[in-house]
Amino acid sequence: MDTELKIYLIVIGIMSFITFILYAADKHKAIHNQWRIRERTLLLFGVFGGAAGALIGMELCRHKTKHWYFWLVNILSLGIHFAVYMHLGVMPAVKAMK
Repeated sequence: MDTELKIYLIVIGIMSFITFILYAADKHKAIHNQWRIRERTLLLFGVFGGAAGALIGMELCRHKTKHWYFWLVNILSLGIHFAVYMHLGVMPAVKAMK
């Protein structure tokens, strides 16, 4: 596995974990009527590498599932993250085969 791909996967994994924790923390704060994490923050963490964690957090914590824009942003971001993964992981292998 290429070094760039390893670094990318580590960053995606860490960002997804952090994003999941943010969604769980925001749900906990919502239940207890406490200060909340801004929606913009939750969405930006999804865009910048945490889309998988955001979608898992939305489902497991049943948080922000009624907001269509959370689904849209996180699914599109996941698609972009997958495209980058394919570009880093699959495309160099295909070029090497030629």
